[in-house]
Amino acid sequence: MLRRPLLTAFAIGLLSATGFAPLNWWGVSLVCLALLLWLVREGPTLRSALLRGWVFGVGHFTVGNNWIQHAFDYQDKMPPVLGYFAVFLLALYLAVYPALAMGLAWRFDRSVHSRAGWVEADQGFVLAAAAAWILTEYLRGVLFTGYPWNPLGVLWVPVPGLRDLAAWIGTYALSGVTIAIAGTLFLAAQRNYRPLLLLPLLALFAFFASDRCDYIKCISTASGTQVTIVQPNIGQDGVDAPDYAERTLARLIALSGGPGPLPRLVVWPEGMVNQFLEDGYPSRYYLRADPRLTRARIAAVLGPLDQALVSGNALMFHSNERLTGAGNSVWVLDSAGMLGQRYDKAHLVPYGEYLPMRPLLEPLGLARLVMGDIDFLPGPGPATLTVPGFGKAGVQVCYEIVFSGQVVDKRNRPDFLFNPSNDAWFGSWGPPQHLAQARMRAIEEGLPILRSTPTGISAVIDAHGRVLGTVPAGQAGAIRLPLPRPLPPTLFAQAGNWLAFLVAGLFLVLAVANRRFAR
Repeated sequence: MLRRPLLTAFAIGLLSATGFAPLNWWGVSLVCLALLLWLVREGPTLRSALLRGWVFGVGHFTVGNNWIQHAFDYQDKMPPVLGYFAVFLLALYLAVYPALAMGLAWRFDRSVHSRAGWVEADQGFVLAAAAAWILTEYLRGVLFTGYPWNPLGVLWVPVPGLRDLAAWIGTYALSGVTIAIAGTLFLAAQRNYRPLLLLPLLALFAFFASDRCDYIKCISTASGTQVTIVQPNIGQDGVDAPDYAERTLARLIALSGGPGPLPRLVVWPEGMVNQFLEDGYPSRYYLRADPRLTRARIAAVLGPLDQALVSGNALMFHSNERLTGAGNSVWVLDSAGMLGQRYDKAHLVPYGEYLPMRPLLEPLGLARLVMGDIDFLPGPGPATLTVPGFGKAGVQVCYEIVFSGQVVDKRNRPDFLFNPSNDAWFGSWGPPQHLAQARMRAIEEGLPILRSTPTGISAVIDAHGRVLGTVPAGQAGAIRLPLPRPLPPTLFAQAGNWLAFLVAGLFLVLAVANRRFAR
């Protein structure tokens, strides 16, 4: 009997988060998950199983979300030390989901302990755990606006073959497969080697599911258009300086270069254009710059066949001269300086871009958590913008890209996704984790992704989830590559997260069958 199961659960929870970027020690995560299964399986009561799963989750999410603390370094209204408490408090909540998964698995399996051998019972427990993890991880992504950061399936982004399974079953279902793989380690430690025979079958399926297209061949078959992704390497320091808006715009223009022989799509990151681009606001809002002049300066870097996708935080909603809210928006701009379609960010960050229940929480002083005096207002959801000469662009601003199954307008499938983001808030761990999750969306949807950030990591990602070009974190520069082609809609693109429920159901059916066999 283990003397300190809760301390062990917390320790392996801490270590399990090292499987994600930037460390990518996914083997360590598998061992930690196997140990979690053992700890929970040894639990004498349902309460002990829930508690061990919860303590594991506290450690796991504390390390995995450590980058959130850095957002407080740029909040003048809040002391940076509160960022550490914010990370821990968030982990206390997020840990509820692995606790539920482990509790469900323990409860499902416990009924056969007194009626069957431990070997068969262990197999049923692993299968039940895989099913429960899928369901609870999906709930984490949708409840209370959702926070699906770093699902277990993202562990496989560095591993060709296994990551490609996301095109068939999606990330949440791949997380269940991850639990099942860790479960084979747990079963092997119990001298139950039969499930190990399934690993070659999984490897074979992953081989045929994977993309084996030659890298150079895939590049050469890209469309006859170019993309320029700009990374100015201007962070949040000095954002309140009087010359910040002008300095960032000038840097963006300088790095964008000039037109080339092919039509060129120029994309800029989130939050870097602080001047207004549209007309029609009350005159007092135009003290910084005339929007016609700003549009003309941007259009000056474009050739006659070029287009630009510009993301900024300078959209205002007003009624009768009264400001009612702000928008985090992306505009299509042509070489004549004319605005095209617009996308408004739909999945806003609570306590970052808006204050939930403002009339209740503002008197308590919690308005200091948000950046401004007004809230951002959400857009209607995934949308596809027409970019003349380049096809159709789906847009997901910043962390919207982490929501599996929620990034594409299925009624109007785009040719590529544009993911402008401002990762300057995210420390050193956040940007590579964000990039890894964007790669999973590319695999799931079979769509290339153009990712532009102020300080990194900007990237061109092809429809197989491979990074074709990048500007590393902390550097200024631009990526100039052909615009990759989309793939035909993947199975996941067509069925979405219904596949997660299907795979969870399959695991559950196998668990039931295993229990009946055991009896």
